[in-house]
Amino acid sequence: MAEGPKIINELLLENRVHPSLLYATEDWLKEQAGLIRNIPAELVITVTRSELERISFLSTPNSVTAIFRKPLFPEKVSFKNHLTVMLDGIQDPGNMGTIIRTADWFGIRQIVCSPDCADAYAPKVVQSTMGSIARVQLLYTSLASILEAEESVIAYGATLGGEPLHGMKPLNEGIIVIGNESRGISHEVLKLCGKQITIEKYGRAESLNAAVAAGIVLSHLTRMS
Repeated sequence: MAEGPKIINELLLENRVHPSLLYATEDWLKEQAGLIRNIPAELVITVTRSELERISFLSTPNSVTAIFRKPLFPEKVSFKNHLTVMLDGIQDPGNMGTIIRTADWFGIRQIVCSPDCADAYAPKVVQSTMGSIARVQLLYTSLASILEAEESVIAYGATLGGEPLHGMKPLNEGIIVIGNESRGISHEVLKLCGKQITIEKYGRAESLNAAVAAGIVLSHLTRMS
């Protein structure tokens, strides 16, 4: 479920997702007549703003809400010749959505999640991705099994005691592991990481938000050399 013109307009332009139902005010439907011309009429329902409020998850609902089928990614997940983000126990929906959006910004095409990560298709996560949910492939599976099977691709675990990030060059290939908001990377996964990396600390804060840490690491390791 997605809400608001910005995210819905973006999703409607993506080939990987298709609306199952679209609820919108008459004004929005008139403004976006060209965008929705290929959606079957029976899937488009005109509602008033008060009706929209009753079906919305938002405190201040906008002019359109839609239910989409999950995006289809025909390609298999692979780890060679590009960067992959791996999330270990990211449970906050806002963090989950922001990481997906950040990964999309830096050109990351796939994210592998542990089974206890937040549901990427929960409404709050979808809203936080602002459309990136349709462009980034997500896989929920055992991280340890993946890492054990991918011995030729190095996993870089973001920890508090690893190699300083500023001394590293951009990567053409690798798996970047971001851990749980409070516990960090689990022992089972960390022992399978080929290298631990650390964002340099200059102040006195105890830790970084998981989504912020993911953004800093991706900004450094994907930058042009």
